[in-house]
Amino acid sequence: MKNDTLLVHAGRDPQAHAGMVNTPVFRTSTVIFPTLASYQDRKSHGDKFVRYGRHGTPTTYAFEEAVASLEGGYKTVAVPNGLAAVVASLTAYARPGAHVLMPDSVYTPARRFCEGRLATWGVRTGFYAPRIGAGIAGLLTPDTVAVYCESPGSQTFEVQDIPAIAAAAHARGIPVIADNTWATPYFLRPFELGVDVSIHAATKYIGGHSDLMMGVITANEAHWDAIHRAVDDLGYSVSPDDCYQGLRGLRTLGVRLRQQMQNALDVARWLERQPQVAAVNYPALESHPDHALWRRDFGGAASLFAVELRPEWGDRLETLVDSLKLFGIGSSWGGYESLVNVVQAGASRTVTAWAPAGPVLRLHVGMEDPQDLIADLQQGFSAASS
Repeated sequence: MKNDTLLVHAGRDPQAHAGMVNTPVFRTSTVIFPTLASYQDRKSHGDKFVRYGRHGTPTTYAFEEAVASLEGGYKTVAVPNGLAAVVASLTAYARPGAHVLMPDSVYTPARRFCEGRLATWGVRTGFYAPRIGAGIAGLLTPDTVAVYCESPGSQTFEVQDIPAIAAAAHARGIPVIADNTWATPYFLRPFELGVDVSIHAATKYIGGHSDLMMGVITANEAHWDAIHRAVDDLGYSVSPDDCYQGLRGLRTLGVRLRQQMQNALDVARWLERQPQVAAVNYPALESHPDHALWRRDFGGAASLFAVELRPEWGDRLETLVDSLKLFGIGSSWGGYESLVNVVQAGASRTVTAWAPAGPVLRLHVGMEDPQDLIADLQQGFSAASS
């Protein structure tokens, strides 16, 4: 089935639930078994069998099934948030003396986990240039247990050549983990590019309404047991109410992403023409250095991108941001509303320099009319210029 059809039908079985279109919310901690023998045999039914609330209910499994179907993976497990997905996926391979490779553009809390907690466990982390591609083969060691990708890069939006990276890693028997939050499985099918484990902050586009905290991890069959064991060992679980909200968000994911991409393109193209702007870092723009790579691998673009202002705008940045009426100031993205934040990603890099022309804004373009958003940015520039 095509993506839009999967979004409607995956994770639904109305006849199993009295004809209800949506899988109901099943809340429980304890599950009662009819006999001692059936209780003692409960684990033989597989990891998607309802046996205790922490492991999931029919609502949880419906959401996980829908995500796995859209991703093209073997199975999915839901975790409390996106960082939990990062932590669990890396923990699955962590052991004393191990080595993991992370892109220099990685999400800052993921970097902090590697340099802090993983280091105390005896795991070494190497950071690599995001655009390294097949050259990553030169960084692999006998102790490398995982290669991690995030494409495009967090806040800086470099697109990675995941097929080339995966080919190099797989030649040495090393799994590839990819953060697919930006594109979602609607715009990028990670397993078709060679990824073994795909993670998301479902808080973002999958939830879609800025009221859900959740992460998801999908693995291929070869790596599912390691991922599932790590999540279980960490004690992660997600409420069935949140999984119900996740399913609801999935049903409209396609229409939201398509509209928000078009809105983002309108805003980004307008920004490119403004004298206050030095560059717009958005892979869907022809001016982006990785545009051809994005076109090769992606079916579309999220509505999140960065705007480099000219150097003289450093003293006007606060006035500009505070003047905006339709762009809220806050963390996260992927909801229906537009957001603005200030980016200082270069400070955390250790391998590759990131030297923007001037101050950098990260914009998330929501569902508003793009002409209204453009007018808001225009008045913000005017207010900061006076």
